Amino acid sequence: MYQTDPPRPPQETMPTMYDLPSELIGESGLPDEFHCIQADLLSETCQPLTYPSEEILLASDLNLYYDPRHTLWYKRPDWYMVLGVSSASQQQDLRLSYVIWQEGVDPFLVVELLSPGTQQEDLGKTLREVNRPPTKWEVYERILRVPYYVVYDRYENRLRAFQLIGTRYEAISLPDNRLWLEELELGLGLWQGSYQQTTGLWLRWYNAAGWIATRGEKAEQERQRAEQERQRAEQECQRAEQEYQRAEQEYQRAERLAEYLRSQGIDPDSLS
Repeated sequence: MYQTDPPRPPQETMPTMYDLPSELIGESGLPDEFHCIQADLLSETCQPLTYPSEEILLASDLNLYYDPRHTLWYKRPDWYMVLGVSSASQQQDLRLSYVIWQEGVDPFLVVELLSPGTQQEDLGKTLREVNRPPTKWEVYERILRVPYYVVYDRYENRLRAFQLIGTRYEAISLPDNRLWLEELELGLGLWQGSYQQTTGLWLRWYNAAGWIATRGEKAEQERQRAEQERQRAEQECQRAEQEYQRAEQEYQRAERLAEYLRSQGIDPDSLS
C-alpha cells in the first residue's frame, strides 16, 4: 500500500478482527468484545421456569460436533441452549466440546451474532461448496433440526428469528423486537441499557414479570433495599427520640409546676 505523508493511522491500514484468521486455518476471526459480553448477558439472564438449571447447557463458542460420519466437522455457534442434558458440577467434567453422538440431545435454540464476515452464511444465503462441510444454516435446519434459530445484527439493530416448521425454517414476526418461547415461559428481546460498563442495545431474556435481572442488578436492588431499611430504621429512631424528648419536656413542666405549688404552700399530690 502506498505510504502517505503523514502516515495513515493503523485503524485505517491494518487488518481488522474479521480479516485475521484464528489459530485454525480457514476459521474466521476470534470473538470480539461484543460477542463475549453479549454471550455473558444471555447466559446470565437465561432462567427458564420449565427446566432446572442443572439440566440446561448454555454454551458460547463451544465447538458443536454434529456428524458421526465426519467426526472432524463442527460448527461454533456464538451462543446456544441445550435442554435435558446434565451440566458439569466438577471442574474436571466441564465439556471441551459438545458432541451430538455422545450427548444424544440436539440444541433447542441457537443464537448467531451477525458480523460482516459471517452475515451471508448466518442468514442462509451461501451455498455449500463442493467437498466442503455444510453451511451453518444447513446444519441447524436440516441436520440438527434446531427448533429456534435467532440472528442479531448489532450494526443495524435488527433481530431476526426462525422456527423450524416441518423441514424448513420460517421467519417469526417479532413485535417490539421480542420473541416469546412458550416452551420455556421465557422470551428474548432487545434491551437498551448498560451491562459490564458498556451501554448499548443488547439481546437479553425476559419473563412474564419483565427483564430478568443480572447478578449486578440483583446486588444493586439488594443494596437499595438495605439502604431503604436503614433509612426507615433511622426515621423510627428519630421518631422515638422525638417522643422521648416530648415526654421529658412534659415531665420537666410538671416538676416545675409542682415546685411552684409547694412554694405556695400547696401539696401537689393533694390535687390529684
